[in-house]
Amino acid sequence: MPIPDYQTVMLPLLRLAADDAEHSFREAVEKLAEEFDLTDVERSELLPSGTAHVFASRVGWARTYLKQAGLLAAPKRGVFRITPAGTALLAKNPSRIDNSLLNQFESFRSFRARGKTEEEQGSQPAPMVRPDQTPEDAMAFAYQRIRRELETELLEQVKAASPAFFERLVVDLLVAMGYGGSRQDAGRAIGKSGDGGIDGMIKEDRLGLDVIYIQAKRWDGVVGRPEIQKFAGALQGQRASKGVFITTSTYSRDAAEYASVIATKIILIDGETLAALMVDHNVAVTRVGTYELKRVDTDYFDGE
Repeated sequence: MPIPDYQTVMLPLLRLAADDAEHSFREAVEKLAEEFDLTDVERSELLPSGTAHVFASRVGWARTYLKQAGLLAAPKRGVFRITPAGTALLAKNPSRIDNSLLNQFESFRSFRARGKTEEEQGSQPAPMVRPDQTPEDAMAFAYQRIRRELETELLEQVKAASPAFFERLVVDLLVAMGYGGSRQDAGRAIGKSGDGGIDGMIKEDRLGLDVIYIQAKRWDGVVGRPEIQKFAGALQGQRASKGVFITTSTYSRDAAEYASVIATKIILIDGETLAALMVDHNVAVTRVGTYELKRVDTDYFDGE
């Protein structure tokens, strides 16, 4: 099943604490992951920031909201237990606990009010954030949206560039990824071989222990199997075992299947992947802002 949102986690988390014992956060994450029958992949899925696991983050926010409503308490660092108010709520056998239910508690309403800006408390509408999103989910969603829009705009710019510019861009990207030795070495390699189906070659590492042959084309249509076969044949003519085919468009299924079964290792990079790699390796993009997320350093309180 998909990873549940933090509001869906609230009721199972409160039920976990119904035994009136103290529970650690790590224990809660493990038990709830089992209850929701999450796979290993789902348990290990990270937020886009790479700093926390998605499910653990949502359990953490569910715990925070239940605490702010007075349903859970933290008697000491790293543990939580149910409160009399939490026990009373469970006695009513709710089918679900979410923010709308928690709004009946004054402490939770005060908590939510503290998190709003003056604009949101006034006449201005609040930002469009789904109620099932944690703040980290909302930031991750916003990041992914900005990233997709950036990649789309970037690919449009690449498609509009000249063939010579595209070749230089490929050089910059491969060097940024750690290939080609120096920028000067890589620049001499691209576009020099002229051997049918090959646009250039580049060192696999800085020592030049192996060479990778390159085909870099700005295409609008789908790249089919014949083009990949032509490239593979050119590689065989060079007794080469590795090649990279880079295009601004896409590949047909036949082309992808052919590249995956032949003995020669050919990596296919389509337009979307190209744009993503450019963003990942800071090619043709610039940083406009950095948002630093922080959390409580629990080790700092160890000696308290």
